[in-house]
Amino acid sequence: MKKSFLIVLTIVALLFLVVGCAQTAEPEPDAEEMMEEPAEEMMEEPAEEMMEEPAEEMMDKTVGMMTDAGYLDVTPEEAKMLIDTMPDLMIIDVSPKYDEGHLPGAINYYVGDGSLDDAIPDLDMSKPYLVYCHVDSASISGSVKLVDAGFTPVYRLIGNYAAWVDAGYPTEK
Repeated sequence: MKKSFLIVLTIVALLFLVVGCAQTAEPEPDAEEMMEEPAEEMMEEPAEEMMEEPAEEMMDKTVGMMTDAGYLDVTPEEAKMLIDTMPDLMIIDVSPKYDEGHLPGAINYYVGDGSLDDAIPDLDMSKPYLVYCHVDSASISGSVKLVDAGFTPVYRLIGNYAAWVDAGYPTEK
């Protein structure tokens, strides 16, 4: 009898778990409700106004993944697109290996010796920044330093220099 009771109790508990974890779907509006809403109200702003938004602002909304620290992680492909479409993008290599190879147009402010800290007051806060290194810890640190100083947007290259090279993109020495 105890065994039967335990089996029934287990089944009931599992049913509660399954039902409790099931997602509830939002009811979709029926055709009549959709017809009642005028087409003008559905369009929030005219297409002409939407096209006036600068490419950089649109880029901020579509490129990268925002981190808790406030910078955007971007893939090598996204970084290449940023470089190709944002002429004022500042590329900062925060590694000590700059002379061994770097992204085209990059400037070197090594985060480990304080060079980046020294440069921050002189950097243009109105420009977007792409930060990379050879290791995550340094590129994360450099990105956080820029964000903490008020720079926005700040992009960080996921996988750093090695990912850029592996993707087949050009480098300079």
